[in-house]
Amino acid sequence: MKLQTALFFCLAAPLIGLSQGAAEKSFSRADTLRGSITAERSWWDVQQYDIRVCPDYTQKTIAGHNRITYKVLKNAGGQKMQVDLQEPLRIDSVLLDRQRLAFSKEGAAWHLSVPAQKAGSVNAVTVYYSGAPREAVRAPWDGGWTFAKDSLGRPWMTVTCQGLGASVWYPCKDHQSDEPDKGASLEMVVPDTLVAVANGRLESQKNNGDGTASYKWRVVNPINNYNLIPYIGRYEHFSETHKGEKGKLDLDYWVLDYNEAKAKDYLPKEVRNMLNAFEHWFGPYPFYEDGYKLVDVPHTGMEHQSAVAYGNWYKPGYRQRDGSGTGWGLKWDFIVIHESGHEWFGNNITSKDLADMWIHESFTNYSETLFVDYIFGRQAGNEYNWGTRKGIRNDKPIIPEYGVNRQGSGDMYPKGGNMLHAIRHSLDNDALFRNIMRGMNAAFYHQTVTAQQVEGYISRKGGYDYRKVFDQYLRTTQVPRLEYYFSADRSRVFYRYANCVEGFNLPLVLKNGAARRKIIPSEKWKSAALKPSEVSLFDSAAIEKMYYVQPVQVQPS
Repeated sequence: MKLQTALFFCLAAPLIGLSQGAAEKSFSRADTLRGSITAERSWWDVQQYDIRVCPDYTQKTIAGHNRITYKVLKNAGGQKMQVDLQEPLRIDSVLLDRQRLAFSKEGAAWHLSVPAQKAGSVNAVTVYYSGAPREAVRAPWDGGWTFAKDSLGRPWMTVTCQGLGASVWYPCKDHQSDEPDKGASLEMVVPDTLVAVANGRLESQKNNGDGTASYKWRVVNPINNYNLIPYIGRYEHFSETHKGEKGKLDLDYWVLDYNEAKAKDYLPKEVRNMLNAFEHWFGPYPFYEDGYKLVDVPHTGMEHQSAVAYGNWYKPGYRQRDGSGTGWGLKWDFIVIHESGHEWFGNNITSKDLADMWIHESFTNYSETLFVDYIFGRQAGNEYNWGTRKGIRNDKPIIPEYGVNRQGSGDMYPKGGNMLHAIRHSLDNDALFRNIMRGMNAAFYHQTVTAQQVEGYISRKGGYDYRKVFDQYLRTTQVPRLEYYFSADRSRVFYRYANCVEGFNLPLVLKNGAARRKIIPSEKWKSAALKPSEVSLFDSAAIEKMYYVQPVQVQPS
């Protein structure tokens, strides 16, 4: 989660002609280098990152290296390799084994000259770098390194870089489609008065005898570049285990020393409730091998895989606010629930292109509703989801241009969540909907995917073609209108969709007590006979609360 507006309120190839209201954009060579699979990226696949970083808190600089292990996908003779590192950081040198490589710079893209390599071979380059990294002005919405102080005035450091990219602090292949298949390690050399925490499990720790200490952490699962994060401060640690669907899951909590008592009293219950709810809806936590942890941070929070950043004051709500306005959002910890929901959507299932970030944010926004449903009941979930709708702006489409590292509207949070709620109600079968959610996390386990894959999966498993529904909510800013009227004796109802894409076909299952009727409106008028008990099904307020449409009773033409 990154967008400020979405946080406040929620407290795929683009289809030409569907982006109503979107201004034409021109993109630079830098946009293409950053957001597309260039020739210099396409011939190699990242296998593993091994990063070592030495931050200097006083000077606000860093120095380190990243050993990038990669597999050659096709013969590369005299090929260039694109590695990304953002200014003002600089690459100092590059080694392939012991051979020093020449390189050139083009903005944030660095072109390494590599010797001929055979397809199928596995090699490694070590990229040495240094400089004063970009600082985050208002993390997590503004990316970069955070050099902060805790409430006792002691150093406290971390990084946030979703969207902006991991190359803001270490050299890498900065594209979401290529995760290190065999995981990554992060070694941090810090003052020996501080503790350094990162993703996965602690592999080694040593005092260097020179006033510094080294902490090395490792993840064995594939991981998004932007999820590899250092946390450095005066941390204390406590742990427990959770009996989950795949067996024993290690739960670790790294909190500032003066937060330890309240963290022990508060966090474990929130985490257990989260895991029970999400394993029910989505299937097993995707990273048992790396464990699950929460880490104190100076900002609100982020979904860093197996090391979720937590800064929600150890109180319910989103820093004591309820974005739904219903009261339900003040009964649980927003950061624990939302950011942990990303372990399934965003970390387990990752979009190949930043344009498809709705796959991360829409499903994770909806995970809040499913959590409320699981803990407090279906009606509470319906009310919470309805409440989040006031955050929808319809300023621009959720899916923007592809291949240029571009994100769409912040509506990917509440509008995407309401879209999924509408699809769930249209299925009228929670067992089927749950199987779809669990099935996605199994079918796309540890994979990067496209919008088309996700949309196609839901349609196939749901037994209904939802392509036009996704087009409507993801690729336009139009809110579909359900127009209806009754015959004079109210024995028939006439209905259609308007203000929608051609072919929009969201089914509506209308219920009121024992009365029930399913309709599938189209752009053409349809009609159906009504029993007297069914007239009340066409209640505009009730329909609007269940589906993101605007019901309007019109006069017969």
